[in-house]
Amino acid sequence: MRIGKHHVTYPLIQGGMGVRISGYRLAGNVALCGGVGLIATAGLGLNSPHFKGDNYFAAEPLALKDELAKAYAIAPDGIIGTNCMVAVTDYAEMVKASCEGGAKIIVSGAGLPMNLPELTADWPDVALVPIVSSVKAAELIARKWHKAYGRLPDAVVVEDPDTAGGHLGEKLENIGSGNYDQYATVRGVKAYFLETWGLDIPIIAAGGVWDRADFDAALAQGADGVQMASRFVCTEECDADHAFKQAYIDCVQEDIGLLMSPAGLPGRALVANVEDIRERDLALTPVCPTGCLKRCAYKTDQERFCIVHALDRAQRGDVATGLIFCGTNAWKADRIETVAGIFAELFTDNQAATAKG
Repeated sequence: MRIGKHHVTYPLIQGGMGVRISGYRLAGNVALCGGVGLIATAGLGLNSPHFKGDNYFAAEPLALKDELAKAYAIAPDGIIGTNCMVAVTDYAEMVKASCEGGAKIIVSGAGLPMNLPELTADWPDVALVPIVSSVKAAELIARKWHKAYGRLPDAVVVEDPDTAGGHLGEKLENIGSGNYDQYATVRGVKAYFLETWGLDIPIIAAGGVWDRADFDAALAQGADGVQMASRFVCTEECDADHAFKQAYIDCVQEDIGLLMSPAGLPGRALVANVEDIRERDLALTPVCPTGCLKRCAYKTDQERFCIVHALDRAQRGDVATGLIFCGTNAWKADRIETVAGIFAELFTDNQAATAKG
């Protein structure tokens, strides 16, 4: 699979998982095995030596550059990129820090990344990959990018809100209604770029891909590759605390549900402790501690909870008052495995993955 100027050995992108669930160790090892390793940029500064308690926005880009350098130390020739959320306050700064730190690909969602080409204009070799859940969103992005910047996406991730984890690009009431057809959307986005722009770019299916059967089904339905996130959580290389991984192993299907993020987007997570998260934040952090989001119900009205700190706590092992994002297949995790082992399972030609493992 080719994304922009970058050749990817295996058509797999490891999904960005914040806060610091997909950090340098996971992204570096996925890239080492021949996939695209993504570092999620949101909230990286919190658990970094750069954070002094009151300098969140100064710490963020420094922590990201550290993370990219450490990922490249694992996979010097690998395809390593970042996942940048449009919804965060320092979106522009983190996109630029991604480029300055050597990211080869930027995947961007949680909103439409309408000005992403402008932010990356000084780094034309960085591939730009928006996340969408509809053909209409892909059309809006393409028209804006072409008219304003003379550029089009190098690939598109089509995320299925019915199965994906974390923040979702669909209205809460529409998720799980049975009306969404991910692969019809994949084929529609593919056809749009071919017919309108004469452009054959990879369309990547995200959400619900766990094993080889899911991977093969995605390609048979018209995807050029897949994005996988939840499957990589229970690996030795994942940057989360062991308690976070154990929560996946221990969960059952009924533990996975939907919530409204203070960012104004639905999210999928382990939901049993959501009220505990809220009670903790209202008691100990009654005012917004960082201002990490452009729009935040907790910042303005103390609704819900502080999401970046809830995610950060979970990553460090506080699974009682930390938020654990996951996809619908998280319950399938039954052991700690390795990134190389997953690649060996997924791909028939697995010599590269097993050799590098």
